[in-house]
Amino acid sequence: MKIQKFGAYFGFLTFLVILFAFHPVPEQPLVGRMAAVVALMAILWITEAVPLAATSLIPIVAFPTLGILDGSQIAKAYVNSIIFLFIGGFLIALSMEKWNLHRRIALNIIHLIGKRADTLILGFMVASAFLSMWISNTATAVMMLPIGLAIAGKMEEQFGKDRTHPLMLALMLGIAYGCSIGGVATLVGTPTNLAFVRIFKEIYPEAPGVSFGQWLILGIPYSLLLLGITWFLLTRVFCRFDKGLSLDRAIIKKELNSLGAMGFEEKAITVVFVTTALLWTFRRDLQLGNFTLPGWSSLWEPFKSLDDGTVAVAMALILFFIPVKNNRNESKRILEGDVFGKLPWAIILLFGGGFALASGFGVSGLSRYIGESFTALGGLPIFAIVALICICVTFLTELTSNVATASMLLPLLAAWATSREIHPLIFMIPATISASMAFMMPVATPPNAVVFGSQRIRIAEMARVGLFLNLIAVVLTIVAVQLLIPIIFGPEIGTFPDWAK
Repeated sequence: MKIQKFGAYFGFLTFLVILFAFHPVPEQPLVGRMAAVVALMAILWITEAVPLAATSLIPIVAFPTLGILDGSQIAKAYVNSIIFLFIGGFLIALSMEKWNLHRRIALNIIHLIGKRADTLILGFMVASAFLSMWISNTATAVMMLPIGLAIAGKMEEQFGKDRTHPLMLALMLGIAYGCSIGGVATLVGTPTNLAFVRIFKEIYPEAPGVSFGQWLILGIPYSLLLLGITWFLLTRVFCRFDKGLSLDRAIIKKELNSLGAMGFEEKAITVVFVTTALLWTFRRDLQLGNFTLPGWSSLWEPFKSLDDGTVAVAMALILFFIPVKNNRNESKRILEGDVFGKLPWAIILLFGGGFALASGFGVSGLSRYIGESFTALGGLPIFAIVALICICVTFLTELTSNVATASMLLPLLAAWATSREIHPLIFMIPATISASMAFMMPVATPPNAVVFGSQRIRIAEMARVGLFLNLIAVVLTIVAVQLLIPIIFGPEIGTFPDWAK
């Protein structure tokens, strides 16, 4: 509570000092005013002096008052296609949770992969990662934890707590880390990815947007490789356990049997879910080196006006029209009106606050001023800058909201790239990925907090493993930027595009 109280006082004091004393470009007074708003929001976000969503609403009041943007203009930042992509995707995820499809998927993956203790841990990680590609990583962690704890309880009864602790540690951390790693694989997997897409479009409105399929080509290999490395480190290095221990797979079988046969509702949701994923992936042309896979939006002229948000909402709406076969959940349709009360409106407002900041950076001239200020670092090679970005964002996210971190830093990095005449994606993509790669602290990500609440992990144990994973993720992100981004976006990634000038 002390840090929150300090944050409130310090934030407003900093705001006033910058507002009245910081005038770096006298002929552009909006630069100093925008800097004051950014400083206030950054301090409030970092200290969580007020709820994150409340801080995100500050631009609605501050921008018109300070003459940065009028009320109608700034309100548009809070309602856009990315917001509807998130809402549509989340509605589909809520339908999976309502009808237990996500649980069936997880248990089947675990049962299929897990034959030994170490491979069962891999099963938990793969299940957590796969579900987090499509639904909230928090919801995934909350669902996976009871299954893991049931196995942990049986193991501790049979072999004792001390002997099974390394195995339980690997299991708990595997669930948390699997959720975070899987979220990076798709644009809808984590809020930071969606924030990046919208902020990029706000800053560079003439740029071709980053499509779901393009991100998939980057995210899938990255997540698979990091997931494999994490599993190896957990089971072979940090949490080496007695090979004589064997996990009781009968628990998983029992949980599966309790779900019964797959019902009509689950089958319908599966069809909608798979169709949505395919429509997202193949909407736009996919550039694979010298080969281009045509997207379905090019088949008919009206399709070109559709985006991923349109697809998400359209597919989610279908679920409100499909009747259920029985009334065991007192539902007449697969989704009912009460589902809108379960949407994470706080996250949606947090998105809006980040998009509003991105708009303010551009119109105020603050982006240009920051970009010119970065010329002092002009001698650094691109490789060193990307490494610096990854390290700073990764460790900053250990203590702050990853969406808030991305919202603060992405406009700055865009300005930096523009000042260096470097393609902005070279700076913005590694920052976006790094914002999800915080493994050390329970407060770093919701999955970390969820498994820490099991009381089977000490902070020191999570921090010890997490520190190495943070550094490995930094190296992997740098490699991905060097190898995969040129393949996805073609040779133009090596040039400074006209739309960024």
